[in-house]
Amino acid sequence: MTRIRAAEARDAEAVAAIYAPHVADGFVSFETEVPDAETLRRRMAASDGLYPWIVLEREDATVLGYAYASRFRERAAYGHVVETTIYMAPGAQRGGHGRALYTALLATLTAQGFTQAMGVIALPNPASVGLHEALGFAKAGLFPKAGYKFGQWVDVGYWQRALHASSIPAPELRSFRETGVRLD
Repeated sequence: MTRIRAAEARDAEAVAAIYAPHVADGFVSFETEVPDAETLRRRMAASDGLYPWIVLEREDATVLGYAYASRFRERAAYGHVVETTIYMAPGAQRGGHGRALYTALLATLTAQGFTQAMGVIALPNPASVGLHEALGFAKAGLFPKAGYKFGQWVDVGYWQRALHASSIPAPELRSFRETGVRLD
């Protein structure tokens, strides 16, 4: 049995442990230094309730994965667009857990009033592409050789999913805790 809930400061160690191999050994993240739990705790706090961080945990409170949204770009005109991210622990991959976690994140973002979600994927990454496309994302662009890590250049793809119609005026954004979206 698993449940999805809002991430809390106490989850930072588990989040850091899930994220570390992606930084240290892979191309999925373009960070080159593994962030510690305190760094991730600060990132969660910096979301200020507008950009959700959620976790999937087992009954024994073991965190199996996390997903979050962040500002897509700094300019105010991008305010209704978010970049979405998900990381799963190795033993929790390919069992439908990631899909459930990402679905909960997208439902939360929709309830908040965001209009577009952007998935930024280091390529090749068929598992991430498959998850995004299964959840309604479509390829929106490719940046060849945009990242340099471990002595090689890596392509970056953008996948985009509409969350709301782009109405005028734009919807008012709400804190993710104000949405009433039930995560578990």
